[in-house]
Amino acid sequence: MRNKIVSAAEAVAVIRNGDTIANSGFVGIGTPDALLAALERRFLETRAPRDLGLVFAAGQGDGQSRGLNRLGHPGLISWAVGGHWGLVPRLAALAVQGEMSAYNLPQGCISHLYRVIAGRKPGLLSKVGLGTFVDPRIEGGKINDATKDDLVDVMTVAGEEWLFYRAFPIQIAFLRATTSCPAGNLTMEREALTLDSLAMASAVRASGGLVIAQVERIAEAGALNARQVKVPGVMVDCVVVADPEHHPQTYATQYDPAFSAEIRKPLGAVAAMDLSERKIIARRAAMELQANQVVNLGIGMPEGVAAVAGEEKILKYLTLTAEPGVIGGLPASGLDFGAGINTDAVIDQNQQFDFYDGGGLDLACLGMAEADRRGNVNVSRFGPKLAGAGGFINISQNARRLVFVGTLTAGGLDTAITDGGLRILQEGRARKFVEQVQQITFSGPHATARAQPVLYITERAVFRLEAEGLRLLEIAPGVDLERDVLALMDFEPIVDGLTTMDERIFDPAPIGLEDLMIDVPLDDRIIYEADTNTLFLNFEGLSVRTPGDVGSVETAVAERCRAVGKRVDVIVNYDNFHVSDVVLDLWAEMVARVTDAFYADIRRYTTSAFMRLKLGEALSARGASPHVFESKREAQAARRT
Repeated sequence: MRNKIVSAAEAVAVIRNGDTIANSGFVGIGTPDALLAALERRFLETRAPRDLGLVFAAGQGDGQSRGLNRLGHPGLISWAVGGHWGLVPRLAALAVQGEMSAYNLPQGCISHLYRVIAGRKPGLLSKVGLGTFVDPRIEGGKINDATKDDLVDVMTVAGEEWLFYRAFPIQIAFLRATTSCPAGNLTMEREALTLDSLAMASAVRASGGLVIAQVERIAEAGALNARQVKVPGVMVDCVVVADPEHHPQTYATQYDPAFSAEIRKPLGAVAAMDLSERKIIARRAAMELQANQVVNLGIGMPEGVAAVAGEEKILKYLTLTAEPGVIGGLPASGLDFGAGINTDAVIDQNQQFDFYDGGGLDLACLGMAEADRRGNVNVSRFGPKLAGAGGFINISQNARRLVFVGTLTAGGLDTAITDGGLRILQEGRARKFVEQVQQITFSGPHATARAQPVLYITERAVFRLEAEGLRLLEIAPGVDLERDVLALMDFEPIVDGLTTMDERIFDPAPIGLEDLMIDVPLDDRIIYEADTNTLFLNFEGLSVRTPGDVGSVETAVAERCRAVGKRVDVIVNYDNFHVSDVVLDLWAEMVARVTDAFYADIRRYTTSAFMRLKLGEALSARGASPHVFESKREAQAARRT
């Protein structure tokens, strides 16, 4: 069929009892409300189709009636696999009550499953979910007792444990785009995200199913730019033109050209947050940010970190990202969450999770509803309340450094910031540091086994995850350790070497994060250990942009080596290091000179594969040792040859 334009009623009429539908969307971005409304209307009028399966990677709703909430009718859905359920309470209620089989799997794994199904592979191998409620040795991602079939298995491959997420056929895809031609070619020029549209369409075609797309306009045949087509017409069966009511760019915004990169919006001055416990937490978390980091900030409490970073003028040193595909710029919040302003790129959701799962995040700052003595965190399930994990498991397991943020207690907490400290006026009714979390969304033991650095930051205390449990590192000035911290925890943390939180956090004036981030004196970056005759060069976060920068480093290193008076072994930390391409050759030449003059042996390391390649090639061209290790441990373990 060359002309695929049909009404919404005609499109949903092709759905049969028992079909499985994959639905696109992230909150309201890319959510095909016209198709969902038509399906709901058909079911309410005819009681068909019935017993459908449903697959959705991200939360697709407004927490009330839109999105997948339209499908929250008994008998319509018989089983569902979802990444985030908090925005679809009508559907979540059926899942919690056992009126359908239901699973909560990591958002990124569902996103990747579309590609697996598209290639007719048996399933997805991933370490994401190990030690969490998704692990079949714990809950297997099952939401209720009525859910019997296993979708997740534990497998051992090459001596390592993996989770195997089983593939399944999908008969229908509901997609959303901006423009279609009569042949069904889809472009997304006014959409804030591209999501998993191509992967979903490919999965459904591989399953012998039908792809139905919602658009806002139709173009003449042959008029679309082939490079802008995100889903080719050969994969699309039906196209429905939606009315504006069912096709907002987000659930909060009908259309913002900055969300679709049509314009770059002047951000202007960032309004300062009021000084409250929320800002205290955000400021302390922002102190963990380092120049040139790639960062994910979760929704809710972590949004304050972006606000503080803007107020302190350090956003220009960071690359903020959001899990549905936004890289760079300023991620939006609320019902705009998932979109971004002035982004560097918007990639497909499954590709973003490739980047995340592969260690692309230097730091993630995520919310914390509950934490226990082993460092486990729960954000997904609280008795009858089903929130779901969303991308939390992928992000928290794979970020190189992790910061959880939240108040120590919840429900009625009232505080005051006075005299450079914190006073608790009224304590929260609910404890958040409990003996055992209700559901494990983040596994503390799994993190310690991988030596992942993890902090837990509250308005009055900062904890660090260690193999023995949580260690209390800092408390706020004005807070009583026993009364205001320990007495409000269900377990006793390790308390040893306790310090006071930085008093600048409690001052209304800016705390000078820009200076803290970029102004580390060179002398402080050069440390000599006489016992091992080792010179440690900490270039983490250092930006080298000019020939003068190169000369300053050479002078500082040479002076320290001359003071030692003999050749030294050198270990260099290049994590989050940046060297401009303009001076890269000068840097490599400088490294070759100081190596020849002062070094007995040199070992370099960085977690960035790009920087390893870039430095290696530059050094090799200058006759210097090109090898750069992947970690500090590997660099230290290397022996002189």
